Amino acid sequence: MANAASGMAVDDECKLKFLELKAKRNYRFIVFKIENQRVTVEKLGNPEESYDDFAASLPSDKCRYAVYDFDFTTDENVQKSKIFFIAWAPDTSRVRDKMVYASSKDRFKRELDGIQVELQATDPSEMSIDIVKSRAI
Repeated sequence: MANAASGMAVDDECKLKFLELKAKRNYRFIVFKIENQRVTVEKLGNPEESYDDFAASLPSDKCRYAVYDFDFTTDENVQKSKIFFIAWAPDTSRVRDKMVYASSKDRFKRELDGIQVELQATDPSEMSIDIVKSRAI
């Protein structure tokens, strides 16, 4: 159990599931939430699930952290993938929640070794598939 600088604990399951996503590709995405001063796994996305499935799994009025394993093809026709860390803080979420998620983000992200791209989004347009594609290349 790791402790974030903000006093936030990180469940070991968070790191374990992230390692499975990174090494074994067991999941397309993972959504994390903070509950009772702990970061926990809220949802695991199957490898077949799409980016739309991932985006739909984020609540419209609550903050979350998420990682997404994005597959793409380069201009040279090479298959690649990048792991995105998404800090989701919708405008409609409570101010206190936004503050808690913002203050814990960097410490939590350090627990997940292998993040390649970070996105911060306050509404779905800020994490559209086009933005993800442009950040991956």
